[in-house]
Amino acid sequence: MASIRKYKTGFRAEVRLKNFYKSKIFDSKIEAQKWAVETEHAHGKSGKILRGKTVKDAFDRYAREVSPTKKGARWETVRLEKLSRDDWVYTQLADLKSSDLRDWRDRALQGQTQYGKPISPASVRREFTLISSVIEYARREWHWINENPCRDVSLPDKARPRDRRISAREQMRIVDALGYDEAGQAITARQQLAVAFLLAIETAMRQGEIYSLEWPQVHLERRFVTLLDTKNNDKRDVPLSGEAVRLLGQIPRREQGRVFRYPQASAAQAFRKVVKGLGIEDLRFHDTRHEGLTRLARKLTHLELARMVGHRDVRSLMIYYNATAEELAAKLD
Repeated sequence: MASIRKYKTGFRAEVRLKNFYKSKIFDSKIEAQKWAVETEHAHGKSGKILRGKTVKDAFDRYAREVSPTKKGARWETVRLEKLSRDDWVYTQLADLKSSDLRDWRDRALQGQTQYGKPISPASVRREFTLISSVIEYARREWHWINENPCRDVSLPDKARPRDRRISAREQMRIVDALGYDEAGQAITARQQLAVAFLLAIETAMRQGEIYSLEWPQVHLERRFVTLLDTKNNDKRDVPLSGEAVRLLGQIPRREQGRVFRYPQASAAQAFRKVVKGLGIEDLRFHDTRHEGLTRLARKLTHLELARMVGHRDVRSLMIYYNATAEELAAKLD
């Protein structure tokens, strides 16, 4: 078994196995724990011991067995891989304390983790929620730990919801930069990205919903599309305006397959590059949803809007709806 003791000169790690003993002094507890785990693991391969499970063991198994079954599989596996680059993950689960997690939280906010730069409070909240989910799963399903120390850690305050609107000029500059032709077909990846961008504003559909569309789900003559891959995992029919029908009509139609033939990840990267190249500040593709909801709110009641965009709670629409005072004043006349 391994043990860590604190001395004036540092942290002493000791590994005691059958017919084997080794110790070493380190400046930090994390370094000592990492060395102890690696030393145990090296001798464990010969069958002498079954080493204790570490946080990294939990991350690896969760990414392998649990994440692939979830909608956010890619995000989770990428995040778990990045989190695994930090030394604290070599802590044995049995030794993990809430103070270790508070230390990670503070270092993440200050830019002292594997990212090398501060990450936003919202990102810290998301990543900590993932860490807690992994540890809770290890406790409940694998019985690797008796208690989840994440429960005793407070998180940064939630950031205010984004209220970024997209101006008509910004919209025009982006589609022009992508080579969009209002009168022609959208053939290239960049032209189809322009259509997806305009369609997102027109319908308030998410980028993932748009790029998961397949032709059998598109009913232009009846003016709706059927979404199967939604954030809430619910099937949803989205009505189409005349403009939305026109936009989808610009994509060359096929009997089967994806409407947008290029991967969402590539489209997202291309969008960021175009926006940056144009010098447009603080604009994300997801802001199209905010813009679309604000525009649709002029035409639909809140109940109609909630059904169209898939919100179960009408109050949640307030996060996105952001009409200006001038727009509200015009509705009063």
